[in-house]
Amino acid sequence: MNERLNGVETFVQVVEAGSFALAADRRNLTRSAVGKIIARLETRLGVRLIHRTTRSQSLTEDGVAYYERCVRALTELDAPRSSSTAVGARRADACG
Repeated sequence: MNERLNGVETFVQVVEAGSFALAADRRNLTRSAVGKIIARLETRLGVRLIHRTTRSQSLTEDGVAYYERCVRALTELDAPRSSSTAVGARRADACG
């Protein structure tokens, strides 16, 4: 599971950084490692997410849709931290 999330987080970083090299710096990885992570993710999903040339990269249509889902999912994964206090408060009110 951790490797799957790592692929998602790396993909999001590549998109937001606008380059494999900058994403690699931010994740403290080599550009090659980032490229392999993205390639494994694309293979696992069975779609091309990023169109790459020697000078540029751009998201494919599938890449745009997947990026949007990834951002929502990562936001949801962080949400329990802030919502756990709200859930606890609702439970306390319900018990009253």
